[in-house]
Amino acid sequence: MATWNSRGLRGSTLEEFINRTCEQYREKGLALIQKVPTPITPVRIDQQSRHITLAYFDQKSTVDYIGAVQGIPVCFDAKECSTDNFPLQNIHAHQVEFMRDFERQQGIAFLILYFSHRDEIYYMPFAQVLKFWERGRNGGLKHFKYTELEPQWFLRKTGNILVPFLEGVQRDLEQR
Repeated sequence: MATWNSRGLRGSTLEEFINRTCEQYREKGLALIQKVPTPITPVRIDQQSRHITLAYFDQKSTVDYIGAVQGIPVCFDAKECSTDNFPLQNIHAHQVEFMRDFERQQGIAFLILYFSHRDEIYYMPFAQVLKFWERGRNGGLKHFKYTELEPQWFLRKTGNILVPFLEGVQRDLEQR
């Protein structure tokens, strides 16, 4: 069974940036996206601070965010990477299955990847996720390389929008 401990803060910078971006998009009436909480069962609680220090995940989570952009359902997961190789083990089978089902319902599913060592953000459409996932399942590389990514999907911070994923959603729609 999976457990949560101090490693639970991995990716928290990216998620904080995405949360702020979602708030700005909501304020502007462009999108309504919410963070999906991961259900946990606390095992150990620090009595002084009342913080959970050890917990078990109740169930497998689907994706990190879900909502609507101008009436179009969207879901995505946020992943952070500190090297030029992204291990496919960081994307779980139940997440791929959920995103596949979401797309079958006419939604848009994608990943937001943050290459922290480069300070670059990449919008990965589900079709790309699936391509790399299937390659790994069929005996190919169990990771994908930064150099395999398509330049047009890198997101550029504009103004005070930290993770401008609506640019990616727009491009995704145009290419369908």
